Amino acid sequence: MTEKRLYHTVARAILDMIDSGAYPPGTRLPGERELAERFNVSRVVVREAEISLEAVGKVEIKVGSGVYVRDSLASNGLALPNVTPFELTQTRLIFESECAALAATAITDDQIAELEATVQRMAEAPHDSPDGEKADRDFHMLIAKATGNEANVFMLKTLWRMRTEVDAVKRVYSAVCHEDSSHRVSEHTEVLEALRDRDPQAARLAMRGHFSRLLKALLDVSEQQAIEDARRKSHENRARFLQNGIGA
Repeated sequence: MTEKRLYHTVARAILDMIDSGAYPPGTRLPGERELAERFNVSRVVVREAEISLEAVGKVEIKVGSGVYVRDSLASNGLALPNVTPFELTQTRLIFESECAALAATAITDDQIAELEATVQRMAEAPHDSPDGEKADRDFHMLIAKATGNEANVFMLKTLWRMRTEVDAVKRVYSAVCHEDSSHRVSEHTEVLEALRDRDPQAARLAMRGHFSRLLKALLDVSEQQAIEDARRKSHENRARFLQNGIGA
């Protein structure tokens, strides 16, 4: 493998470490020597990878101090839109269904094995566990990577940021994950089987079915939250007005 290809590979591996949350914004990456040993490359390759990541705003190289992860908002300049959970999920249904279909035509045996491992992690994760949530993200990210199109990877990362950083979306999605995680393994397994068969249409339909079911769960949870909010507001008003009436 050429040095040029090596530094691209290492840059992608470092970026995956950052995106996984292992190195949050502001933290220092391991030193060149440690990374060189971890990826079995020279320190020159690591240095070139870090320079390429600095060029796109992902890290900041401080001479004499080290390499630090930059804040995601500062690094990509993208302010997230104020979307609803339904808007985000509708977009994910359209986008990720087509990613699954494309991935079915290009996915490798190694990538299939990685997907199998993430489904196994989902199955073993306790209910409402961060481990299950991470396995879920990794599964969808692996499919985007299997398309062989970095634009798809970038788009999915942005959609996932909306899922985890937009308050209105985060609140409803968290409730769904808490109340309705029973379908997670079976639905992702169905997508996995279609990809294993290299069947684009089956992969598309399986992913579409996953998000269609999620949309229904989001509606159910939103209705429940609206009822609870209305009931709470009613109780607050009752207490306030009755107290004022008694005081009169």
